Amino acid sequence: MNAIDLLLNRQSDSKLQSPGPTKKQLNIIQQAALKVPDHGALKPWEFIIVEGDKRHVLGEIYYQSAIKNLNPDIPADAKMIERSKEMPLRAPMIIIAIAKYKEHLKVPRIEQVQSAGCAVMAMQQAAFAQGLAGVWRTGVYASCQHVKSALGLNELDEIVGYLYLGSAANDFAKPHRNEISEFFSELK
Repeated sequence: MNAIDLLLNRQSDSKLQSPGPTKKQLNIIQQAALKVPDHGALKPWEFIIVEGDKRHVLGEIYYQSAIKNLNPDIPADAKMIERSKEMPLRAPMIIIAIAKYKEHLKVPRIEQVQSAGCAVMAMQQAAFAQGLAGVWRTGVYASCQHVKSALGLNELDEIVGYLYLGSAANDFAKPHRNEISEFFSELK
C-alpha cells in the first residue's frame, strides 16, 4: 500500500477480533510512533501495551473508577459500571498513549499533547498499512484521575487515547468522503 492510498483509505474499525499485531508488526507500529513531529525533541509521550490477561487488569481499573465516580442508582450509570470490566476485551491489544508534559520555554503543553496525538495516528496508520484494524478511543477513562493514578501517571500526564488494535471482524465498508469545501477555505 503506498502512502497516498493509506492516507485516503484508512478508517477506524471498532469491531475487532484476534489475532492482534505480531511482534514484528508491533515493532513497526512502535517505530512509527517515535517518528512523529516533536518540537524540541522532548519525546513527550509514553505508551503502555495491554494484551492478553492484562486486559482484565485494565478492566478492573475501569470498574473501580466507575464505582468511585458513578451512581449505581441511576440506570445509565449502573449500565456503565456493569460494562466497564468488559471494555478492554473489545480488542486483542490496546496501546494507551500518554502525553508526558515537560516544562519547556519554547514548547507549550498543547504542542506536546498534539505530538502524542500524532503518535496515536501514526500507530494506527502503521497498523492499517500492515493489514490490521483499529480504533482510537478516549471516553471517560481518558480523563479519570483514578485511572491515571492506577497507571502510575502524574498529575500533568494526559491520556490522549486508547488505541484498540486487532483484525477486522467485518469487511471494511468504503470510507465516507467529505466534501473538501466543507472544511477548507481561503484567507479573505
